[in-house]
Amino acid sequence: MAMTLRLPDDLDAKLTERARREGRSKQELAIEAIRDAQNRAELEVDDVLAELMDSDAEILDYLK
Repeated sequence: MAMTLRLPDDLDAKLTERARREGRSKQELAIEAIRDAQNRAELEVDDVLAELMDSDAEILDYLK
């Protein structure tokens, strides 16, 4: 799906420079950054749930 992304000038300059250094497109780098952010967000949710399961194990067993 197509999408237009408008970046502040300073961020666009950094992205342009990184793309040049790595020999990759700005689009590739943006997609990678979005995927990484999504993966980190999912991990954070999973970590919180795991902590809750551990800390509230007694209550959860009682509710079963």
